Amino acid sequence: MGYVLNNGDLLVATPTIVDPNFARTVVLMCQYGPEGAAGVVLNRRSAIPVDAYLPTWFGLVPEPRMVGVGGPVEPEAAIGVGGGNVPDDLWTPITGDMGLVDLQLPPDELPGLRWVRVFAGYSGWGPGQLDDEIADGGWFVIEREPDDVTNPDLDWAGVLRRQPSDLALFAHYPLDPSMN
Repeated sequence: MGYVLNNGDLLVATPTIVDPNFARTVVLMCQYGPEGAAGVVLNRRSAIPVDAYLPTWFGLVPEPRMVGVGGPVEPEAAIGVGGGNVPDDLWTPITGDMGLVDLQLPPDELPGLRWVRVFAGYSGWGPGQLDDEIADGGWFVIEREPDDVTNPDLDWAGVLRRQPSDLALFAHYPLDPSMN
């Protein structure tokens, strides 16, 4: 295993992933362990405004305040990822200042919450599945920048371009290599 994956890291799809659910995606790793892994796709949003379903959360959602497409698992479920200084017993921590938010609670019951992004569904892997995909060259593991989760313009190529290593070269990989 030539990588270390932690909660809060980014999984960036390599050009070998052609599955439309994950091609050119940037996934925030929310939970990773021996029992499996779960995350949300950061760089795909729907045309659904958050206030259409969760009006009480709308004021905490960064612009453009649209529901993100978190992944293919349970697309009817609303997943909240928030940031701030929230006590660990009031959310499921991802990293020190970020966690999974229970969107059934009123926002004022989460003291210290500064922002929340809402996703339809999530991305999930069974035990060992993600490790196998990484070992097979399907994902780059990249450390998250502080504003990646709230950045409305986060894109696959941009995340790769900012890497100091040869990973930056993949940002220019054509959609169809045969057209190169």
